[in-house]
Amino acid sequence: MKISIITAVYNRKDTIGQAIESVALQRYADVEHLVIDGASSDGTLQEVRDREHAKMRVISEPDNGIYDALNKGILSASGEIIGLMHSDDFFAHNDVLAKVVACFAQTGADAVYGDLDYVSAKDPDQIIRHWRSGGYTRQKLARGWMPPHPALFVRREVFAQHGDYNTSYQIAADYDAMLRWLWTGNVRAAYVPEVLVKMRVGGESNRSLGRILRKSKEDYRALRTNGVGGIGALAWKNISKIPQFLRK
Repeated sequence: MKISIITAVYNRKDTIGQAIESVALQRYADVEHLVIDGASSDGTLQEVRDREHAKMRVISEPDNGIYDALNKGILSASGEIIGLMHSDDFFAHNDVLAKVVACFAQTGADAVYGDLDYVSAKDPDQIIRHWRSGGYTRQKLARGWMPPHPALFVRREVFAQHGDYNTSYQIAADYDAMLRWLWTGNVRAAYVPEVLVKMRVGGESNRSLGRILRKSKEDYRALRTNGVGGIGALAWKNISKIPQFLRK
């Protein structure tokens, strides 16, 4: 199976290099990497060009935010499987994509996900939070469960049948999309029980109190729009994060 990895980036010259190298070092061979740059002004594009290789495609032009950029990448992707590599993230090891593709082949699932570690922005070896997803059941969605978006890989057909990212959301379009795919679309998901992605803290959804509050409002809207639940599911979604800070 060919897998397409999409990176949406804007002004992340200090971290984009590691994200690109993380994809390039994957031992699974049939990979394309699409880097969608939103016309960065801080030297990001030069960092991208310095690492460009035959399996990369680069698009640099103004966009309307990360979800617009991801949608551009999805339209341009040619792989059977689509995954993400955010500009602040990196794969946990060099066999992540091989394990993901093997899981698709063995299970016939529509989506495959794993675990994620949040790491310090200053020291990526320091783990701040452990997101252990656990096996999927549809009922978990009504209790606020979701797989970590950066560690989720989806068949192309899911986007074609159930839609891509709704850009009316500024922060929670990923949550809305996952609810739409898993709850409304009832796609089959399989779990790889290991850390697939390392994510630096301080991302778009949690970099300020205002963003956290906005995300909660958008999460509630996504739950209601997709008919999954309401304030109870949102409360459980937030409470369930507490043990992630306690795990070692």
